[in-house]
Amino acid sequence: MFTGIITNLGEILKKTEKVLRIKAETKLLKKLEKGMSIAINGICLTVVRIKKEYFEVDFIPETDNRTNIEYLDEGSLVNLELPATASSFLSGHIVQGHIDGISKLMSIKKKGNSYTLKFFISSALFKYIVEKGSIAVSGISLTVSEVQNNYFTVDIIPYTWKETMLHTLKIGDFVNIEVDILAKYLKSLLKKED
Repeated sequence: MFTGIITNLGEILKKTEKVLRIKAETKLLKKLEKGMSIAINGICLTVVRIKKEYFEVDFIPETDNRTNIEYLDEGSLVNLELPATASSFLSGHIVQGHIDGISKLMSIKKKGNSYTLKFFISSALFKYIVEKGSIAVSGISLTVSEVQNNYFTVDIIPYTWKETMLHTLKIGDFVNIEVDILAKYLKSLLKKED
């Protein structure tokens, strides 16, 4: 489990059909252990190798099909978050690291000291998104500011813009989306009761 509060950025050093090699700060690398989970752009993956300046994770075809891994290149910045613990401060929201789909960036508008990002959303995910509700965009816990039939927007404060990979996004880029787990459970429960 994660909280969507990004603690570090990493850089993709190498990508194969099944492995990501990610350069990370020494401080983060010292906290990693083989076999532990880490969220990379919101994707819960398992650390399989740790070296002096990088770590590696394996991924499977299901992960490749459901996330934006195929759009990552060597040199891409990625959001990194270690798993929450029983004593973690939950300042974001409950994020599982189970990506529900990808979304395309439609626009970026600067508003004062903030940015409004508009993302296309599929009809399959639209039903889970509510105004002022929680959503994880590439692992970042954010609040939905507006939702319409085929898009939603989020407003980004200067700190989040600078300290996450959001500042590297361009129109047309794809991000990972994880909708609020409570919405998914509620829909499943109501469906079962029908």
